[in-house]
Amino acid sequence: MSFFKKLKEKFVQEPMEKAIEESMEKEEEREPVTPEPEETAEEAESLEGETEVEEAEEDLGEEQDLPNDPGEEAQQPESEEETQSKEANIASKFKMGLTKTRNSFTSKINDLVARYRTVDEDFFEELEEVLISADVGVNAVMEMIDELEMEVKRRNIKDTHQVKEVISEKLVELYYGDEDKGAVEELQTNADGLTIYLFVGVNGVGKTTTIGKLAHQLKSEGKKVTLAAGDTFRAGAIDQLDEWGKRAGVHVIKHSEGSDPAAVIYDGIQSAKSKQADVLICDTAGRLQNKVNLMNELSKVKRVIEREVPGAPHEVLLVLDATTGQNAMSQAKTFSEATDVSGIVLTKLDGTAKGGIVLAIRNELEIPVKLVGLGEKVSDLETFDAHAFVYGLFADMIEEQAEEE
Repeated sequence: MSFFKKLKEKFVQEPMEKAIEESMEKEEEREPVTPEPEETAEEAESLEGETEVEEAEEDLGEEQDLPNDPGEEAQQPESEEETQSKEANIASKFKMGLTKTRNSFTSKINDLVARYRTVDEDFFEELEEVLISADVGVNAVMEMIDELEMEVKRRNIKDTHQVKEVISEKLVELYYGDEDKGAVEELQTNADGLTIYLFVGVNGVGKTTTIGKLAHQLKSEGKKVTLAAGDTFRAGAIDQLDEWGKRAGVHVIKHSEGSDPAAVIYDGIQSAKSKQADVLICDTAGRLQNKVNLMNELSKVKRVIEREVPGAPHEVLLVLDATTGQNAMSQAKTFSEATDVSGIVLTKLDGTAKGGIVLAIRNELEIPVKLVGLGEKVSDLETFDAHAFVYGLFADMIEEQAEEE
């Protein structure tokens, strides 16, 4: 079976399309627990002027369907239909979220295929330029081109139209490598007690907003969540996280602005333990990544976590803005050296035409992308799936092939 057909069967089957509709209907039926819009605006006045705060207000203003008490329903085992619905929803979000990247990438690939009748050296040279322009990364592109050339020879492919499918297949292989799919994607948890996630990243990338979205999702899964407002440096950061805590219905531990972040995280751990919380999510300061004091501060926070909960933090998640392209790579390198980053959260993937940065980060830094932001709503934070990602990139081509057949 061809790779395009595999993606089509996984994400475009009629039962899944029906499952999407049913899932959307269920979302509409849920009762909101957020305050009225007038109250939301008043509460958010103190947060004006901050980039992340404005993003949070957009997210919270548009999303009014937070579940009242999802715990009992979330604890029930998923049926096959629910699994199909989830996969279909994810595929749909990746397709919509990657519209800008797909429009740019697909048009260039189609133009390239139209100009070359046969697969030759010149074809691969231009394909190399297309992939680099999508921010896939020079090293990743060189590796992929080499593998493509070998695969084309092995399959004896002469027609350039057939290469499109091989490209999609190699993009997935480039991301996953030899690792198990589940091991790459899933957030690590502590089966024996409190799970701690430490969030790091520079200001303006959507770090606090992402924490709020993740808290909402974990709460909707029936987990008891506590937030620790460890970003005591940026004006408004504590208030912003506190606002997210109210929206998600989770407890927030906070000190006054300028307090010792490690002390906040310590109190957060003690509170989470006393309340028998399942997950503690820790925010941290996001000053420029090349500041030594910030890195020392993060190291201190991590030492406190390790001392209080052996084996923690279970994830150190670096939040990057996908629209910054190769600058995100620079941040990832610096933070990974200072804090042992275990996973990447890539925000605003829907806002860039260079979504290939996902592959560049994975290939060059060997750090998996755990979560991606595909929109502004609370529900638009998704676990990264390379197959759904590639489906989002090639959705138009997959549909064209289906129509031709």
